[in-house]
Amino acid sequence: MYQSIEETQKALASGIVNCIELVEYYLNRIEQNKALNIYLEVFQKDALQRAKQLDEKRQRGEALGKLYGVVVAIKDVICYKGHEVTAASKILKGFVSVYSSTVVERLLEEDAIIIGRANCDEFAMGSTSENSAFGTVKNADDPTKVPGGSSGGSAVAVQADTCLVALGSDTGGSVRQPASFCNLVGVKPTYGLVSRHGLIAYASSFDQIGPLTRNVADAAKILEIIAGKDDFDATCTSKPIPEYSKYLKHEGKMRIAYLKEVMESKGLNEEIKEQVEHCIQQLSEAGHEVEAVDFPFLQQVVPTYYILTTAEASSNLARYDGIRYGYQEEQGTSVEERYRHARSGGFGKEVQRRIMIGTFVLSSGYYDAYYSKAQKVRRLLFEHINEIFQNYDFIVMPTTPTTAFKLGEKGYQDPVSMYLADIFTVQANLVGVPAISLPLFQHSDGMGFGLQLMAKRFNEKELLAFSNYLVQMLEQYQAN
Repeated sequence: MYQSIEETQKALASGIVNCIELVEYYLNRIEQNKALNIYLEVFQKDALQRAKQLDEKRQRGEALGKLYGVVVAIKDVICYKGHEVTAASKILKGFVSVYSSTVVERLLEEDAIIIGRANCDEFAMGSTSENSAFGTVKNADDPTKVPGGSSGGSAVAVQADTCLVALGSDTGGSVRQPASFCNLVGVKPTYGLVSRHGLIAYASSFDQIGPLTRNVADAAKILEIIAGKDDFDATCTSKPIPEYSKYLKHEGKMRIAYLKEVMESKGLNEEIKEQVEHCIQQLSEAGHEVEAVDFPFLQQVVPTYYILTTAEASSNLARYDGIRYGYQEEQGTSVEERYRHARSGGFGKEVQRRIMIGTFVLSSGYYDAYYSKAQKVRRLLFEHINEIFQNYDFIVMPTTPTTAFKLGEKGYQDPVSMYLADIFTVQANLVGVPAISLPLFQHSDGMGFGLQLMAKRFNEKELLAFSNYLVQMLEQYQAN
């Protein structure tokens, strides 16, 4: 219907459409796209009731929030009071949240409308959105292909025009990779910029909530609202948050690095490599300083990421025992047997695998060999990326090594192949810097793919402004 927040709000202000009509449009789109398995629950009654309240608020002449009438989908790991939240897992089926996450509260305070909870990989563990206990999400551009993961449902929700914007969570690329596969903008904020209060944890030192949108301006608007200090999250920054959407005009020449080892990676699709190299050339021709830098740790990033995240997941998921809430199993005569049956029946295969890996790397005799060593590598990565950012403003690279692949191509039987799909995105989470995927390219296979930019910690204002400039610059090149 409308392609941006600005366009939507202009239509609402002029009376072309009202909030109820907007919600009804998106509800119809959801019904038309049921086969994509985007939503685990549609909040039809709540969304229509809220739309009615917002229409009445406008009629009364009251001040309207920054997101007045903006219809949002939230990933099924983000709590919304009075609504079910399952992390796409059988073990949490039927669990109703008793409070709202900070990001949901901030969206609602600015008059957004939440239309439903989007499907995802179970407990956000996956790169394909095939690991959900409630079925696979399909790519709207080609339903035989994956949408990426783990925020695949959130991405397809926007891609299929069933909402205007969506929230996902990014632990190792779970917002950016689906953004690349679904031709959207996806932002992974600096660790600590956005509160994790009310986010079901996968790996607590990696997780960040971020927006999926059709354009940079909408991503900036959503981010400025959900970011900032939160007393419920001690890791959250107390820095003042700029109004990112007011600073999207970029000026000046930038120093940009690209990682030599990334562009020479054997797994990088040749056509993706060529188009990214062409973009690098265009940046250079536009007067920016663009240089290759060494990144000798590329082969270490995925193993380091999976050792640390599975260790944290093993700890975080210990609380799901099938006793107090969610999935319960009557088998077993002892508490231990009840736990075993509940966790075996409630968790999917990929989650079980990651819990077992995490428990193993934390176990006596293996802690130093794996977990402790991975923490040292993480520190090295942090120092190396910071060293690059002493000399450069941004790092540029492909978001993904391939375009969206076929459903079932990289699944439980071939986990290493699925894990390697994260090779270009996990770095930002390991070191906590902000990153964005921009929908700049089209492959000859008919699928879009993204360019990724990373910036210094808490430099979202500069990152978003340059991203907006880059999108406009390439559009001009293509037009000429």
